[in-house]
Amino acid sequence: MDRNFALEFVRVTEAAALAAARQMGRGDETAADHAAVEAMRSAFDSISFSGTVKIGEGERDEAPMLYIGEKVGNGEGPHFDIALDPLEGTTICAKGGPNSLSVIAIAEEGNFLHAPDTYMEKLAVGPDAVDAIDMRCSPSENLRRIAQAKKCTVSDLTVVILDRPRHADLIAEVRAAGARIWMIGDGDVQAAISVAMPQTGVDVLMGIGGAPEGVIAAAALRCIGGNFQGRLIFRKEEERVRAKKMGVQDLDKIYTIEELARGPVMFCATGVTDGSMLKGVQFKGGGARTQSVVMRSQTGTMRFIEAHHDFVRKPHYSFS
Repeated sequence: MDRNFALEFVRVTEAAALAAARQMGRGDETAADHAAVEAMRSAFDSISFSGTVKIGEGERDEAPMLYIGEKVGNGEGPHFDIALDPLEGTTICAKGGPNSLSVIAIAEEGNFLHAPDTYMEKLAVGPDAVDAIDMRCSPSENLRRIAQAKKCTVSDLTVVILDRPRHADLIAEVRAAGARIWMIGDGDVQAAISVAMPQTGVDVLMGIGGAPEGVIAAAALRCIGGNFQGRLIFRKEEERVRAKKMGVQDLDKIYTIEELARGPVMFCATGVTDGSMLKGVQFKGGGARTQSVVMRSQTGTMRFIEAHHDFVRKPHYSFS
């Protein structure tokens, strides 16, 4: 996979972030998501590749979302599969909270799990605990193993968990084990990536979130050496039927990180609102500043890019 595409695709997340950031704190989730989607779709068209959205925001009849199966790019050049979330943390952005991102993962054709739009139980760690986790074990046992790998105590660990009623038992067990908890309202792609970045102070992600976001997070952790395990969680029988139609044979399977995102992958993210990993969009008269991260699994390289956008020269980025 040509490394030059990494810089092409970061322009796509920049465009989506710039558009979504105009809606920050305005209380309108639909407007924020729509702005990000339209900007991302338009930016894709400027890149010479043939892309298929494998992980998107819904089915074709739910347009204008970037739906599963949608073709993106100008139709020329190599063929890639795309996993995306134009605005990860829609509620966060609408409320003006932290850690909202625009994200894209890119792989060669057929290398992303064709994940149904359902839930996924997730377990993610950084490079120093890659071999420690096993989803077949209890949360407390995984915490013990992670602490051993990191040469610390369980009480030194911080676990990031989505603040949802479904996690009441998980939260109680983690607390009983003695670990600390960072509770988040939304945005578990960013949370999963944070386990591999020492500056965030997060050691492990646990709990149930969206399956599509799980594939995106696995792609990011493939690039920076972390580990991720996931198991699909179905809310109703229709989701099981749909999963089988999408090629999922074992509905109880625990997926490894390589099964979720295989082969060479790239990951790009741009901050929409300020977060522990990236700064959000900062507007100024006639322009804006964005901060992004670009990762490649082939080299393990992680680049942070600060871009200054001139809306006079690039008026299509102003989104006013």
